[in-house]
Amino acid sequence: MAPISANDPHPSAIGSARGEFQRGWKVLVAGVLGVAFGASPIPFNILGFTVEPLNAEFGWTKTQLMVPIMLYGIVASLLAPLYGWLADRFGVRPVALWSLFAFGVLFASISMTPASLLVYYGLWFLVGLVGIGSTPVTWSRAVNLWFFRSRGIALGILLLGTSISALVVPHVAVWSIEQLGWRFMFVTTAALSLGIALPAGVFFFREPTPEERPPEIRSDDGDLAGVSLSVAMRDYRFWLIWMSVVLIAGTFGGAFVNMVPILADRGFPATTAAVVITALGFGVLTGRIVTGLLLDRFWAGFVAFPLLCLPALSSLILLHDSVTLSLAVLAGFLLGLAAGAESDLIAYVTGRYFGMRHYGKIYGMLYMPFGIFSGVSPLIYAAVRDTTGSYDTVLTASVGTYILGGALLLALGGYPSFGRQELRTGG
Repeated sequence: MAPISANDPHPSAIGSARGEFQRGWKVLVAGVLGVAFGASPIPFNILGFTVEPLNAEFGWTKTQLMVPIMLYGIVASLLAPLYGWLADRFGVRPVALWSLFAFGVLFASISMTPASLLVYYGLWFLVGLVGIGSTPVTWSRAVNLWFFRSRGIALGILLLGTSISALVVPHVAVWSIEQLGWRFMFVTTAALSLGIALPAGVFFFREPTPEERPPEIRSDDGDLAGVSLSVAMRDYRFWLIWMSVVLIAGTFGGAFVNMVPILADRGFPATTAAVVITALGFGVLTGRIVTGLLLDRFWAGFVAFPLLCLPALSSLILLHDSVTLSLAVLAGFLLGLAAGAESDLIAYVTGRYFGMRHYGKIYGMLYMPFGIFSGVSPLIYAAVRDTTGSYDTVLTASVGTYILGGALLLALGGYPSFGRQELRTGG
């Protein structure tokens, strides 16, 4: 299959792609750190390690201990369009940096949780309330504005932040819990946000000026091209993407957060489970890079379908009672591929199918099901475990949802042109 027009093979196009990186690399680095240590990956990377210590100290059940990620996910996701609008209206820099600061402070405050489930839930609610601005909802807007010819790989690099988080945070969490207790673990992980990501954002993160934007995202009058949210929501492609996100996030989120207890049921201790989570991080990393490179060369539907189907194998592996460490690592890696591919795809197809004029609001609406179902899914997995005594039922169902989620994107059709006035203005 020949590459489509996302990357013109002419030497001038190659020079333009390189020029995008020359102009935007500092912003990209700051965005990577913001994604890595922001509100998107950190809660999911640490929650599984809190189940045993909080159960031992407070007697809370596995299902009760998965409610916080649901609260966080739903609250944050419902606010994603608002934060996207704020980024569209006032610029992405203040929204992202203030949200990152507030997330770090409130996440550290969870360390002061008393023996009250209501207070514990309330703190997680507040984390969702302020943290969504430090997720790809904001960071990806800036990257989409700096890059067009190399947008796929740039977004892939940006979202490698979640891989960095998966490679670093679980080990920090395990070390903190073993050496200092679960309370200090919240302080340690919050320090990654406040001590690494925030300073990088302050010094390097910004939107391009109109003159620095790639010409492909500008309309004839020099403004950003793209449709309005209302126009996007009347487009069948918006709902195909939305449903695909529901299916994949609703499958992946529960498996990711419950991976530690799933492996515990198979006889793996927490330290070994951290190795599997690390493999998952490598899978996300691979998914990011491979997806980004392919999106710059081929149509998104052809890229998405095989990558989103592969992790169904991870569910089949985890269904076996006697899972070896090597197979568990493979399962984690394949599961990571789904996360790596999906997050890239949401940001990429939002910009390519709906333009950049109202990107924040539209991406926020597409991020909403990602956050909601990523948050609800862990509770469903835990409830199935508490009810049936195993995760087998939900793991079996996940095989079909991965395949269907990928197949929906095959119906998107070609990328639209934003050269016509009615598409630029949204009517």
